[in-house]
Amino acid sequence: MIEVKNLRKGFRGVEVLKGISTTFHPGKTNLIIGQSGAGKTVFLKSLIGLHEPESGTIAFDGRLNTKFSAKEKRQWRQEVGMVFQGSALFDSQTVEENVMFPLKMFTNQTQAEMLARVNFVLDRVNLKDSNQRFPAELSGGMQKRVAIARAIVMNPKYLFCDEPNSGLDPQTAIVIDNLIQEITEEYQITTVINTHDMNSVMEIGEKIIFLKDGIKEWEGSSEEMFKTDNETVVSFVYSSNLFKKVRQSYLNETK
Repeated sequence: MIEVKNLRKGFRGVEVLKGISTTFHPGKTNLIIGQSGAGKTVFLKSLIGLHEPESGTIAFDGRLNTKFSAKEKRQWRQEVGMVFQGSALFDSQTVEENVMFPLKMFTNQTQAEMLARVNFVLDRVNLKDSNQRFPAELSGGMQKRVAIARAIVMNPKYLFCDEPNSGLDPQTAIVIDNLIQEITEEYQITTVINTHDMNSVMEIGEKIIFLKDGIKEWEGSSEEMFKTDNETVVSFVYSSNLFKKVRQSYLNETK
C-alpha cells in the first residue's frame, strides 16, 4: 500500500502539486488521469523518487521514503518495477539480456537462477522462446510485454507504469491493460498507472485519481465515474460522443 499525504512540489517558484492526499491499495489497478499540465507526470515521478517533494509524505507499507537510509533506499528500489512510456529497452541487448538486467544489478543469483527467473516472467507475458530476439525485431506490443517482464522480474511490491499504451493500436492496448491487471491481482502488487487512455480508465480503473491544476479534483472507481456529477470530470472523460452514449446508457440502466 502507498499512502500519500499533503504532497506538494514546485519548480522555480511555481507550485505543480498542491497538497495531494490519496491511498493506493495492493492488488488494484490505480490510475492517474487529467489534462496535460495537470501534474500527473510530476506526481508519478515523486512517487518513484525522481522528484523530491517540498512537503508532505509518501509511505510504502508504513515506511516513509524521506526516512530511508542509503541501505533501505537500495532495498526499496528492488521492490519497485517501472514500465516506461517508450518501453526503454536496450536496443543492443537481446530480450533475455534486457529482462535479466535488474537481476544482475541487484542480486547475487547465479546465471542459471537468473535465466530461470527470466524464462518464468517471459512465459507469464506470453513471450516464451523470445529470449534471443532484439527489440527491433519485435512489434510495439511485444516490446511493451518485454518491458512488463523486466518490471516484474524482481517480484516487485510496487509497479509504476507511465502511459503503457502509448503508440499502440486499440486492440493491442487492451491486451496490455489486461496483462497489467492480471499480474497486479495475481501477485498483489500496488500498481499505479499514468494514462491518457480512456479505454483503460473504463476497463481496468479500479481506482482513479483525477488531477486538475495540481489538485486532486476527484477519485473513485470507473463505475463511480459513470455516476459522478462532478462537471470537470464529466467534461474531461465524456468529451467524445462514444463515451457520452456509454455513460447515458449506464445511467438509464441503473435508474
